[in-house]
Amino acid sequence: MSFSFDHLVFFANKPVEAIPLLKHRGVHAIMGGRHENWGTYNSLTYFGLSYIEFLGIETLSVAEKQVENRLVTHIVEQLARKGQEGPARIAIRTNQIDQLAIKLKAEGFKVYGPFPGERTRGDGQIIKWSLLFPETTANELQLPFFIQWEKSDEERLLEFKEQGLVGSHPAGNLLFESVGFVVHNLEQTLTKWGRLFDLNQGEEFVDSSINARCRKLELAGTKLLFCEPLGEGIAATVLKEKGETPFLVNLTENKQSGIFEWMNGFWRFQSSL
Repeated sequence: MSFSFDHLVFFANKPVEAIPLLKHRGVHAIMGGRHENWGTYNSLTYFGLSYIEFLGIETLSVAEKQVENRLVTHIVEQLARKGQEGPARIAIRTNQIDQLAIKLKAEGFKVYGPFPGERTRGDGQIIKWSLLFPETTANELQLPFFIQWEKSDEERLLEFKEQGLVGSHPAGNLLFESVGFVVHNLEQTLTKWGRLFDLNQGEEFVDSSINARCRKLELAGTKLLFCEPLGEGIAATVLKEKGETPFLVNLTENKQSGIFEWMNGFWRFQSSL
């Protein structure tokens, strides 16, 4: 069973505001569309097939009625009730979502789905997919949810190119190299996630910019970077304030470098020169 990184979800009060803010950093973003059945809407920025979604609540009364879509129940709790923006959860792409649901249930997970989803773009086109959510216990790093698109990777990438969404970043040919998660126990988390998704681990290293020891899981498309704080610093502050969570976007490009905080998350540009 193969897996690829699909996207990182940021919860956003106003997804449209991500577009000019990212443009200031040389990152191209667009409005995505509306999930009418879920009461949400989004803006998007693409790095090939990997992308970042800025998800907001359009109709709270519709969003509050959701039970099966655990991303919507999550955004209602975190954004509508707590007012907390920021990176929230990742989606992993598969083309065997029905078999995956059977596998997760057999391993003792409570799962929601698979069930259909769709988004209506501004031009009226409807994009369709299926979703699967394994339930995570409270106070634990949220497991990824899974997505299977109606169209193949090749079809989607061709459409992105035709829409000018690939290679469109003023900052350069940006690659979404990895998404960082802060955790209490590095080894325990790596063992659980690596076994669940059959992913190889990279070598451990110390990231001095966030003061943490880290290792990567080699997921196709965008790697998963897990970090355990070594002391005071960015990683420790995030863990204390938010608990185990995605918190860092690592973009490799060729025009600038540095780390900055925005929308309750951290973004790092790493020059390829």
